[in-house]
Amino acid sequence: MKKFTLGLIAAAAIAMPAVAFAADYKILAPAAPGGGWDQTARTIQSALQDEGISGSVQVMNVPGAGGTIGLAQFANQTKGDPTQLIVGGYVMVGAILTNNAPVTLKDVTPIARLTGESEAIVVPASSDIQTLDDLIAKLKADPGAVSWAGGSAGGTDHIAVGLIAKAAGVDPTRINYIAYSGGGEALAAILGAQVTAGISGWGEFESQVKAGTLRLLAVSGDKRIEGVDAPTLTEAGIDVVLQNWRMIAAAPGLTDEQKAAVTADIKKMAESPTWQKALADKGWADTYLDGDAFAAQLDKDIAATEGVLRDIGLVK
Repeated sequence: MKKFTLGLIAAAAIAMPAVAFAADYKILAPAAPGGGWDQTARTIQSALQDEGISGSVQVMNVPGAGGTIGLAQFANQTKGDPTQLIVGGYVMVGAILTNNAPVTLKDVTPIARLTGESEAIVVPASSDIQTLDDLIAKLKADPGAVSWAGGSAGGTDHIAVGLIAKAAGVDPTRINYIAYSGGGEALAAILGAQVTAGISGWGEFESQVKAGTLRLLAVSGDKRIEGVDAPTLTEAGIDVVLQNWRMIAAAPGLTDEQKAAVTADIKKMAESPTWQKALADKGWADTYLDGDAFAAQLDKDIAATEGVLRDIGLVK
């Protein structure tokens, strides 16, 4: 009898699946490969798989218009599908407002804010600008003569320059901001001294700063970046604190139970050793926030961003 019972248990165990995963997710990165959103999506992909939260995770890229092309495609094609996710963030908020996009973050299901990254203000090593004070002095003397290279119009980089100008007593509508579609193009313009200064996430400039080809003047977060010898904007006398945050959202039309299940998976991933190590390796701040608190913060960020873009003249 004992042998028969053990045989039944063994047979039942063989019949059961080895692992029951919550979902096999698909993540849309609304940008070209290599950028911040793509890096975020692929880091999520690795963490979900390595931690056994999901069996299979695919990443797709749909670039264009500050993420609004990918957002529209996602919102229109994934309704009610809890396996579909999209990465977004501060840049997307600005792009939606600047482009007067018909599809907004209200058309998807925001799940959580994941990371934050300081903006970095740099000049080529050959520049006569040694400090942020030097750059601000030139900006005050002739705003149009100071050209800034950064990402998409209305994005985090553009917003940061507008805030810096305003804090320095310069009319934000007079800034000479040159928007580049990719980080590589902007970097080439900065390194080639085709512009006065560059602004982007610290990760975009880190290797060039460490190699000595770019000079880091300041960072925009509320504290210095560990191991990096550069003041915050506030320390340098410019009362601006800004982080380029990134988030993840799910498809529209989910049930409360589906949203809760996705949120639980993302929270488990965000607390995992794999994700935490990735944050440390990439220099991303852990700014995890979900639920009603994230929804309220997102509304505040959208309202504040609209105000800045009106100051810059990009939103009427």
